[in-house]
Amino acid sequence: MPDRPRYAQRLLARLTKARRTTRKPGLLTRAAAIVAVPAALILVAGAGAAVAGLGGGTAGPSPFPGHRIGPAFAGRGAPRARGAAVTSGAAVAAADRAARQNAARNRDGWPPQSAPGINWALSGQASADSAQSGGPASNAIDGDAGTDWCPNAWEGTLTIDLGQQRSLNGIGITLDAAAPSADATIQLASSPGQWTTLPSATNLALDAGNPMYLPLPWHTTARYAQINVKSGTGAPVCIGEFRLFGPDPAASQMALGGDLSFTPQELAAGAQFTDRGRPGNPIEITRDHGANWVRMRLWVNPPAGYSDLATDLALARAVHAAGMKIYLDIMYSDFWADPQHQIIPAAWQGQDLSQLAQTVQSYTQQVISAFAQQGTPVDMVSIGNEIRNGILWPIGQVDPTANTGWDNLATLLKAGVAGAQAGNPRGHKLLIMMHYDQGGNNQLSQAFYQNLENLGVPFDVIGLSYYPFFHGTISQMKANVDALATQFGKPIVIAETQYAWTLANGNEQPGYSTGDFVWQPSQISAGYPASPGGQLSFVGDELSILAQVPNGLGMGLFYWAPDWIPGVPWEPGAGIGSPNVNLTLFDFQGTALPSIGIFQNPAQVCASYDPWNVPCVIGG
Repeated sequence: MPDRPRYAQRLLARLTKARRTTRKPGLLTRAAAIVAVPAALILVAGAGAAVAGLGGGTAGPSPFPGHRIGPAFAGRGAPRARGAAVTSGAAVAAADRAARQNAARNRDGWPPQSAPGINWALSGQASADSAQSGGPASNAIDGDAGTDWCPNAWEGTLTIDLGQQRSLNGIGITLDAAAPSADATIQLASSPGQWTTLPSATNLALDAGNPMYLPLPWHTTARYAQINVKSGTGAPVCIGEFRLFGPDPAASQMALGGDLSFTPQELAAGAQFTDRGRPGNPIEITRDHGANWVRMRLWVNPPAGYSDLATDLALARAVHAAGMKIYLDIMYSDFWADPQHQIIPAAWQGQDLSQLAQTVQSYTQQVISAFAQQGTPVDMVSIGNEIRNGILWPIGQVDPTANTGWDNLATLLKAGVAGAQAGNPRGHKLLIMMHYDQGGNNQLSQAFYQNLENLGVPFDVIGLSYYPFFHGTISQMKANVDALATQFGKPIVIAETQYAWTLANGNEQPGYSTGDFVWQPSQISAGYPASPGGQLSFVGDELSILAQVPNGLGMGLFYWAPDWIPGVPWEPGAGIGSPNVNLTLFDFQGTALPSIGIFQNPAQVCASYDPWNVPCVIGG
């Protein structure tokens, strides 16, 4: 997380059962909309040099059916005209307009609803005909495209055993960014050695460094998959990740969503959001691409226009009208709260621990009750935001290094939990989350939650922030969530995550003081380019990791501020922008990127942007 609140922190989490509507595809609208997609975002992998078919085995039954801030600079592209400073009333009005639009919207069905595509290779076993030291076959199916399998020679064959017959609907491949030009042939089998070549993956040209996808025919089933790669230069071809996507009933019940706290401000400031040429607001656009929750933050008394109770209640009405669940992140501060800042609200200053606990309980009860009274009860609440170092400093501050301050923090957290439970309507399920920020560090995460359990703090959900540019590799995140599930036996949510779609700074006026959270190549994770395709593969790998957490305890993921495009600053004032504009799921002008499909099957998302050509790559 950033080390100053002014650079705008990320926030929360999500969870619970999915709520989806079945829609009929509007094919004419879909075809027309595809024409409007920026051509620069679509790269089609062409035909490669011919390669021989795979050796070994015989033809069998076909499996196919018939933190620092980077430098600020002027935005790329034409700046959008925006209105005056947004007031709280304007934000509330904008949220209410969104609610009416969501309730009244009669869509023709595009895009069709779909569950996430889960990479079943992650739970399989890999073998290869050769492997370099440090590049074993298992690296190709570990969920991290930054770790490679590298054969010893110019040609190599990787074989995956899924352990059982699986329904498959797509394949994904990421080569090492330094890989030479290469061809591949992919085969599937239901029984050992009974290989059938994938029709669209013979002599396939591979795109080094960019995630590439191939949809599979409906009802494809297989237990085994094999990819043979051949170099065009004589150098070995290293594969970062070989993905085998398929449906997973458990994954379809994940809590999936985004933190849309900025949506009312963006709409009030005049932002125009579109999805393949169709106007909409971020609530309905994310819903139409598989989101079933919305996370919103709450400050006690923020600057005008930012997330106060009135604004959140209006946003909740829009979320409820869209048929989605509500995750509320209560910050217990007047403005940004994070591991570096947890300032007691001005109106609460001067209270001792006992008084402050009473205030926290009363305030939390009033807030939860206010949502319930308007018919939009909260489904999950986090008591504080990224509370690694406590809340309500200095009274609730902890020092993890010295292991002090935990008793006061526990008192305040218990008060918040009691207030939330008291304000929750009878018969409504409210999940309580404790939100920690070090999603890639098991040692720190385990110590934090163990302290809470030792002191009897009641909670239902472990919430983690995981930003790879702050918190380590995706392999470290996987190790953490797997260990936490075993250690504590509680559902786990990636409460905040993001990835860059460009390294350009979209703040629209020269001289703006705000740089981006991510602005240089060294902050980009190996195997995941700074592109919409990089976003799609990164979050897709996160979801597959969560879907295969031990004991089914991976419960969901929230993308932070997918809608925070240029025009709404992190704090009020002239010459101030947003540090987040290249981490969104919309471009600088509000057009949904292909990565808006992060909660869908990546292979199908890619094909939907270029339905006439496969395989495809979503470039930048």
